[in-house]
Amino acid sequence: MSIEKNVQIVKNFLAALGRRDKQGLLALSAEDIEWIIPGEDWPLAGTHRGHAGLADLLQKSEMLETSTEPLEFVVQGDRVLVVGFATGRIKATNRTFEDHWVFAITVRNGKLTNVREYIDTLALARAS
Repeated sequence: MSIEKNVQIVKNFLAALGRRDKQGLLALSAEDIEWIIPGEDWPLAGTHRGHAGLADLLQKSEMLETSTEPLEFVVQGDRVLVVGFATGRIKATNRTFEDHWVFAITVRNGKLTNVREYIDTLALARAS
């Protein structure tokens, strides 16, 4: 698949994520997707596998409000790195956070197969 197509698939995925469009996210994800979110003392941390894991992650993410802005896309083969910035609020604590992040995303056969987040886990844990 072309580099441009991989970037567009990732952009479509991020747009669906921003809309909390579960069906759109599942359609863009391989059935065996693996999404890794680092950290401790942060409810979303862990390895989420498959469509069931993705659906569970989406449900857990209802605990926060966030505004995410992808700033840059770096591509090499089937790997798309997205550099971005987010602001948000944890609903239960009403605490806000700012997060500079990188998502390392693998796209194969037109579907996301792996997402690895590099985020400010301390900022998110403090807000939680």
